[in-house]
Amino acid sequence: MIVLHHLNNSRSQRVAWLLEELGLPYEIRSYARNTKTMLAPLELRKIHALGKSPIITDGELTLAESGAILEYLVQQYGEGRLRPVPGTPDAVRYLYWMHYAEGSLMPPLLMKLVFDQMRKAKMPFFVRPVARAIAQRVLTGFVLPQIGTHLDFLENELKDAPWFAGEEFTVADIQLSFPIEAARARAGLDKTRPRLMSFLDSIHGRPAYRRALERGGEFAIVG
Repeated sequence: MIVLHHLNNSRSQRVAWLLEELGLPYEIRSYARNTKTMLAPLELRKIHALGKSPIITDGELTLAESGAILEYLVQQYGEGRLRPVPGTPDAVRYLYWMHYAEGSLMPPLLMKLVFDQMRKAKMPFFVRPVARAIAQRVLTGFVLPQIGTHLDFLENELKDAPWFAGEEFTVADIQLSFPIEAARARAGLDKTRPRLMSFLDSIHGRPAYRRALERGGEFAIVG
């Protein structure tokens, strides 16, 4: 049986969701973040050397990285579901979005989190003004404009179809869900971009998404 090593409020939510979409039997082994550092617990290093979630084990296979896990599951068990027909324009879009989600969209969102934490971190009073000024400069001069460009791009890409790879829901939408959720939590995504908000409403309404939440527990991205 597939085992999902699941960290609360993390990318592993996407894996549970796909497992539910495919109707596969699986077991969840849950882990909790350190309440001070928000990092994964050391126990995960017993499963994979990097000690990060998500990780799945499937027989003798141990696999990390959410994108790789999603691709593996849909190739191994999808039977043609949740991905476009190979060789079609939609298949090329699918490939692009699968890589774009973590390769292009997530880095500025992570930078936003880091510099926001830097502005709030405890530090000697004589360092605080300088550190906060640097963080604010990076945010306003680079990070926030980059995020805005990405959100405008994503909003425009949904003008002709309800899903990112075309008319049909695919694993690419699952892969994109986490950074788009993160953009709403920490980067100002709101009703001024109605197509992206409609996308979030659509995925939240999927029965498999709700079942994954019921099994995996609370899902709230750090803002």
